[in-house]
Amino acid sequence: MPFTLVGPCEFREEIRKSRFITLAAPIVKPSDAQSFIERNSDPNATHNCWAWKLGPQYRSTDDGEPGGTAGRPILAAIEAQDFDQVVVLVIRWYGGIQLGTGGLARAYGGGANKCLQQAARSPLVNRVPLSFECTFSELALVKLRLSELNGLVEEEHFTAVGVELSIAIGPEQITTYQRQLSDISRGRIVMHTPGDA
Repeated sequence: MPFTLVGPCEFREEIRKSRFITLAAPIVKPSDAQSFIERNSDPNATHNCWAWKLGPQYRSTDDGEPGGTAGRPILAAIEAQDFDQVVVLVIRWYGGIQLGTGGLARAYGGGANKCLQQAARSPLVNRVPLSFECTFSELALVKLRLSELNGLVEEEHFTAVGVELSIAIGPEQITTYQRQLSDISRGRIVMHTPGDA
């Protein structure tokens, strides 16, 4: 089962006088990864190497290190630990001693590995998008039952008569949740998949 990070994490080490700081964070879209990299890269560092993975999409860069010695080992660390929806940035300040290509790959991949190993992780749950409407008085209970089933409220719009909710819930929880909504609303609330008429 793939995992993502609960929140940002950090790992620091010094290897033959070069300083390395590894930063990692969860992402939900490619622009999250790019903004994390831009926000945390240090322009005064020698190299800002990174990799991110988001389902079938992934990117990595060596940022001036010899080809294949930084970005790919970072990406390999993400995949080896079964992470998805994460970005990892490894910042290096050169200390004057050459590490060689093998040493660089071990430093970048190792830093990413150690950072991810000690980080809090949560399983990535496959969720189905659904929508429905409820009254203001039903909203608190509707949200409570959803969170008990590990579902998420993705959007809510307040109207004159109630609330339109877009949610995401595990496929195995849909029947249970529909039954709970039916109990809460005496059969009035019906869930729809996006695009239903």
